[in-house]
Amino acid sequence: MRTLTEQKRTDIINAASAVFLEQGYERASMDSVAKQAGCSKATLYNYFASKESLFEAVVRCFSTNFLMRAADELNHPETQSLLLSEKLQRFGEGMLGALTSDWKALQLYRMVVGEAGHSDIGALFHESGVRESMNALTAVMEHHIASGELIGGSPALRAKQFSALVKAEVDELFLQRTLPNYTKSEVRTMVQNAVSLFLRGAGHNI
Repeated sequence: MRTLTEQKRTDIINAASAVFLEQGYERASMDSVAKQAGCSKATLYNYFASKESLFEAVVRCFSTNFLMRAADELNHPETQSLLLSEKLQRFGEGMLGALTSDWKALQLYRMVVGEAGHSDIGALFHESGVRESMNALTAVMEHHIASGELIGGSPALRAKQFSALVKAEVDELFLQRTLPNYTKSEVRTMVQNAVSLFLRGAGHNI
C-alpha cells in the first residue's frame, strides 16, 4: 500500500486548480488532472474519491480559506470581548483577503458564477467554506441583536447585508479582464466604509 503524503496532495490540488481554471469544472476530468499532476488515476483517486471532493479541496485551498480564517477568528475566545465594529472589521478584511493574493481565488469564483446555471458547482462552492463562514457571522449578528446593539431582524439577513456591503466596491472586478493590485491599506479602507454604513443602518447608537 502506497503512503499518502501531504506534498503529493498539495501537488494534485495545484494541478487541479490549473485544470479547472483552464477547462472549467464541467469539462475538466480526473484524467486531465492526473496528467497535469504527473501521476496515475489510481494515485489521484487514492487522495480524492471524486471530482467533487477534489474541487472542494481546491476551493478551500485557494478561495474560501480567506473566509474560513475570518470565521475562525470570530470564534476565537479573545475576539469575544471586542466591539462589534472591530469584529466586523476583522471579518471583512478576511473576506477581502483574496484581493491581496495571486487572484486565483477570484478566478475560481468567476468560473463558479459562469457555470452555476448549468451544473452543481454553485452548491459545491457554497458547501466548501462559504456556508460555515456565514454561519459564524450570523452567530455574531444574533448575539448583538440580542444585546440590543443591532436592530431586530433576521441574523442571517444581517450577515448577508454586511457581506454585500463589504463586496460592494469589488463586484465590478469580475467584469474586468485584468485584475488590479490592492494593498492591505486599501482593503482596510473598503471594509471600514462597509462597517460604518452597516452600523449606521442597522445599529443602535453604536
